[in-house]
Amino acid sequence: MKELLSEIRKCTVCAKHLPLGPRPVIEASANSKIIVVGQAPGTKVHQSGIPWDDQSGKKLREWIGVDNETFYDVDNFGIVPMGFCYPGKGKTGDLPPRKECAETWHDRIFKAFEGVELILLIGTYAQDYFFPKEERNLTGKVKNYTDFLPKYWPLPHPSPVNRFWRSRNPWFENDVVPKLQDKIHEVLQN
Repeated sequence: MKELLSEIRKCTVCAKHLPLGPRPVIEASANSKIIVVGQAPGTKVHQSGIPWDDQSGKKLREWIGVDNETFYDVDNFGIVPMGFCYPGKGKTGDLPPRKECAETWHDRIFKAFEGVELILLIGTYAQDYFFPKEERNLTGKVKNYTDFLPKYWPLPHPSPVNRFWRSRNPWFENDVVPKLQDKIHEVLQN
């Protein structure tokens, strides 16, 4: 895994499309119990090189009920986004993650894990990649998360931009988040 991560961090496959240049952000170990699959780093994460080192990450850690030390322990959480580099700015937020990352690296990364117990699929890009034939939208998948257990748990993106989704769907933080926290703590205790 260490050699693979080193190779990924040197990747320049889509460099010509990246406004800030390549800086792949990924953290994992072969022993990671939970994999977090999000979109792609934003500008703050691109600058720091630390995954989920922004307001989205703060909200995600709140949802899953863990502190920074627990979250950044790679034996607990592997962080494998759909796109490893900041893709650039779009009209209403960041551009979608570059497809080259998942196409080039995901098979090798997921084969290198030895005991993953849960994969958190954050946002539409991750969910569409892992469930290409699933017809339900993000809300339908998040609401019916038990259909994807025990391996996957679909979640909305915790970005502050997504606060409108959360305000329209209070059941998520009232009903789903406590169950998610229970599951995360169960996995981490193993």
